[in-house]
Amino acid sequence: MRPYYEDGLVTLYHGDCREILPSLGRFGLLLSDPPYGMDYQHGARKGGVKLGMDGESIIGDDTPFDPSHLFGIADRMILWGGNHFASRLPDSRGWLIWDKRDGTPSNDQSDCELAWTDCLATARVFSARWSGGHRTGREQAEGRVHVNQKPVALMSWCLGRVIPVPARVVDPYAGSGPTLIACKEAGIPAVGIEIVERHCANAAERLSQNVLDLGGAA
Repeated sequence: MRPYYEDGLVTLYHGDCREILPSLGRFGLLLSDPPYGMDYQHGARKGGVKLGMDGESIIGDDTPFDPSHLFGIADRMILWGGNHFASRLPDSRGWLIWDKRDGTPSNDQSDCELAWTDCLATARVFSARWSGGHRTGREQAEGRVHVNQKPVALMSWCLGRVIPVPARVVDPYAGSGPTLIACKEAGIPAVGIEIVERHCANAAERLSQNVLDLGGAA
C-alpha cells in the first residue's frame, strides 16, 4: 500500500478500512469516530440555495453500523457515537462524554456526544463549546473542513485517559485528521485510514501545517 500522507510519526491511507486494517498489524489503541448509522444529513437547503456544508452526509451512515471489523485490531478501543450501536458492543462502565454546550443553553442539536470504551472503569466529561460557528480551540480560527469534525482538543483529551500511553494508535475513520494531529502533538505514532479522498487531502494539509507549527514552537 502506498500512503496518502506520511511523516515521522503519522501515516494516512486512502481507502476502505475493512480492506486495509488486516495488513497493519496490532495497535495499542483504536480511537475513532465512525459512521453512526443514523442517516444524518447536515443542515437544510433554504430557498434552493446550499449553505456551507448543507446536504452533506457521511459514507456508510445510511445503514446500521456494525463495529465487528474493528475488534481484535487494538489492545484498547474508544469509539465515538457508541450509543448509536451499543447493542453491538460489549457492556462498558467507562463512557466518555463530550459536553458541547459548556454552560450555554441547549438548542435543537444534542447537548453532548458519547464514546464507548473498553479500557476505562468510570465515566468522564470533557467540556468544549461546539455549536454552529461557535467553537472552542483552533477550529474556531481555521474553520470546519468536515461535516462531522471532532476537535483536536477532544482527541488529545481521549489520549490522556489511556494509561499507559499506547505505543501506536489507529483511526480507521480518520476524517479531517483530528486523532492523527492529536497523536502527532503527543509524540505517539499513529495510522489513519479515510475512504473519501477530499477528507484525506484536508487531513494531509492540516498535518503538514502542524509540522510547521511544531517547528516554530521548538
